[in-house]
Amino acid sequence: MSADAPAPRTRRTRSLRESVGSIVLGFELIVLFLGTLVAWGLHAAPAGVVIGGGGALIVLAVFAILTLRYRSGTWLGFAVQILAIVAGIWVHMMFIVGALFLAIWIYAMYSADKAERVKATQQPNGTENPL
Repeated sequence: MSADAPAPRTRRTRSLRESVGSIVLGFELIVLFLGTLVAWGLHAAPAGVVIGGGGALIVLAVFAILTLRYRSGTWLGFAVQILAIVAGIWVHMMFIVGALFLAIWIYAMYSADKAERVKATQQPNGTENPL
């Protein structure tokens, strides 16, 4: 390496909330895509509405993943969960699938926050902070 070469960029450390949230939303992306195909195959609505609505929900989920480092990303994730439940109007199984993902989302966000609070109270040597 030459002396003029820039130092390698270090990666940003992701929070537990961001990591777990992206996993949940990543799996949900697959379900949303397959749900869109089911709605299209069942002719639940005109094809443009089904593809447009499913595509918009998928784009919203991707945007939520990209913004999970901020509090607004978590709220976008909640919006994706609610809209997945609303999709049950056209594909009735989405009521159940959306409710399951909402429960997983709530549990994941609660557990990640709890784990980060516990981690914040620990001192570097692994013992708990007395305060």
